[in-house]
Amino acid sequence: MDMGTVRIGVAVSDPLGSFAQGVGVWDAQGDWLSQLGELLTTTKASKAVIGLPMRENGTKGPSAERVELEVERIKEAFPDLDIVMWDERYTSTIANRILIEGDVSRKKRKGQVDKVAATVILQGYLDSLRR
Repeated sequence: MDMGTVRIGVAVSDPLGSFAQGVGVWDAQGDWLSQLGELLTTTKASKAVIGLPMRENGTKGPSAERVELEVERIKEAFPDLDIVMWDERYTSTIANRILIEGDVSRKKRKGQVDKVAATVILQGYLDSLRR
């Protein structure tokens, strides 16, 4: 998950844990916890990888602290869910480049960048498991 203040990008992996695929964008001010519950039920997922927005120097700032508070809400709602925090530095930049290279218009990119960023976060985590 790429947890922004406006939108939350969501990606899932294939059953073998090889490839990440973006599946949606949720309203960060809406009932995204219910949406997460539905996704966990349909995918039978036992683990969530959540992007942690670290500063360039590797320290946590206000954005990381906000995400950590949201993670506490997730833990309360889904106590059996294994949560992995993953450094998400540069994922939005990478996502924008991917969309630009894919010739996605500026207007459409705004709504897709969070989903692509979530995919980049999850794929980075999956790749790290194979190293």
